[in-house]
Amino acid sequence: MRVKRGIVRHRRHKKIRNLAKGYRGMRSKTFVKANEAVMKAGRYAYRDRKAKKRTFRQLWIVRLNAALAMHGLGYAPFIKALHDKKIALDRKALSELAIHEPEAFTAVVKAVGK
Repeated sequence: MRVKRGIVRHRRHKKIRNLAKGYRGMRSKTFVKANEAVMKAGRYAYRDRKAKKRTFRQLWIVRLNAALAMHGLGYAPFIKALHDKKIALDRKALSELAIHEPEAFTAVVKAVGK
């Protein structure tokens, strides 16, 4: 007796096509192209979850450098002085302070003493 895969295959294909919703052209309509697109999207998603952390760290450093330039300081000496004074503020927190609480950021810069 042969195995007919109608419902099983239909469900599997439907699941993949649902994941490919919003893709353009054949990538959302046909199973083979949708499957390729979904697999590639998954690889990009995995890779970019790691890359996002690097990108945000770069952004915080750029913001800090710009804020410190107004105080006549560079980024690297400031970070070293922070570590020497045992002030435990990370780059994200410092960047947020520089944008939203300039007075508090100025106080941190003065506490570092450079």
